[in-house]
This record gives sequence, C-alpha cells and structure tokens, in this order.
Amino acid sequence: MTATVIDGKEFAARVRAKVAGHVTRLKDENGITPGLAVVLVGEDPASQVYVRSKGKMTVEVGMNSFEHKLEVNTSEEDLLALIEKLNNDPAVHGILCQLPLPKHLDEDLIINSISPAKDVDGFHISNVGLLGTGQKSMVPCTPLGCLMMLRDHHGSISGMNAVVIGRSNIVGKPMAQLLLNDSATVTIAHSRTKDLADVVRAADIVVAAVGRPEMVPGDWIKQGATVIDVGINRIDAPEKGEGKTRLVGDVDYASCVEVAGAITPVPGGVGPMTIACLLANTVTACCRANGLAEPEGLTA
Repeated sequence: MTATVIDGKEFAARVRAKVAGHVTRLKDENGITPGLAVVLVGEDPASQVYVRSKGKMTVEVGMNSFEHKLEVNTSEEDLLALIEKLNNDPAVHGILCQLPLPKHLDEDLIINSISPAKDVDGFHISNVGLLGTGQKSMVPCTPLGCLMMLRDHHGSISGMNAVVIGRSNIVGKPMAQLLLNDSATVTIAHSRTKDLADVVRAADIVVAAVGRPEMVPGDWIKQGATVIDVGINRIDAPEKGEGKTRLVGDVDYASCVEVAGAITPVPGGVGPMTIACLLANTVTACCRANGLAEPEGLTA
C-alpha cells in the first residue's frame, strides 16, 4: 500500500480561492480592500523570487500589494522609520519583512518593531506569547499551512500522537503549539534526541522540519502515519547531468511513501501553502482591524 499524496499545490489553490472570496465580500459589503506590504532589503536572489511571487499572488486574490525595496546598506534607523510608517498606514493590514536581513541589521529588533496586529508572519514576541497561551494571535504561515492540511486530511487530530522533528522558532515550536491547541499529544524531537528513530516510530503524525536532506527513512515511520515534510533542500543530481541539482525534503520520500498513510511531496507539498497562508493571515488581520467576523477555515 502506498500513501495518499497530499497535493499542496491543489490545496493552496483552494485556500487562495477562499481568500479571494473573502476579499470580494470585504470590498462589496464594507468598501475595504486588504493590503499587504512586503519589505525587501538587499538583493538576495531567493528573497527576490519570493517577493515577486508574493506580490503576484496578492494581486491575484484582489488585495493591494505594496512593495518596498531598499538598498543592501540601508540603515537600521531608516528601516525602522519605514516600518513605523506602515504600522500607521490604515491601507496596510499586513507587514512582512523578508528574511534573512543583511548582517548589520538586528533581525529581532526589526521583527518586534512591526505592530503585532499587522505581523502576518507571526514572528513578533507578542504573537509567540499569545499562541503559546492559546489566545488569538497571528500564526506563522508554514505551521498554519501544515495544520490546515492535517485538519483537511484527518478531520480531527484530537488525541493523536504527533512528533515534530526540529525546534526552530519559525516552524518547529509554533507547529508543536498548534498541534497541542488541537488536542494532539506532542513530542518535539531534534538532533540531540535519544533514540530518535524509536520516538518517530510511535507517531501518528510526523512533521519533519529539521533542514537535513532525506534524514528520515521509511523504517522510522509507523504503518499508516501521516508525514508532513517541511524541508526544502537542494542536493546534487548527477543523473540529470553535470552540475545539476534537485529539491528534496527532510524525509526520504521513496521509502516513506511505501509505509505512510499520507505524505506531502517536495516540491509541491508544504511550500505552496506558505504563501496561501500569508494571504489568509492578511485577510484575518484586515477583519480584526475593522471589527468584522474572521474568515472561517483560514485561521488556527
């Protein structure tokens, strides 16, 4: 028996369609257009691709897209001044500062200067604390996307054993918190975990977010478990020709697909959900800012 493949592209398209529906209603019934501001400092090629893609999809769902591209040597003072301006702009409901920032800028300081209500990345210390105490917050996009997929596949994950491999602030920790808030029994595993293979073998749900290519083999996976692969790693692919590479996740897909009940592929799994959830968060932030009912099915 091979696993059901959870198609992130198709699911993300459904989420974006829901977002577009809410945007249309906000415009028609309330005369409000949600706005997302993206700040990019410097010329990082991967970041430029992300920002282009985010801008395109923001416009496609009917929202306003505000892009601010700053020189690589922009001072902290100037960046903080721009964020303050966006914090006070009623047309902007979501602010995203594309990471990583150039080395001379204090990433934590910049993230925490964004108004928590407009922090659609969910990285502000206030949002981290609200999520950790089960209160209403902005939720990081990648874990939110994973949660949506799990809810869609299982209906309810209450009482299930979940293992999150990885303890980053961006994915691992908030993912564990979201699973806990949905009444799963959660273990956070990492590179120092003793008997990691045995810990993973006990899981009904495995979320791999460790940043190591194909680290999790199929014999770590319990028969019928759901595997959510957050990893995006580029490895050499000599079979495609000299100097060629390919993308792989944190799990060894070929062996895991044989035992899992459901699995997300890389690419085309969790990745597309991240931008879809960024758009969902922007609509949620817009509704909260205007005292309107939050969109159903788009929040944690």
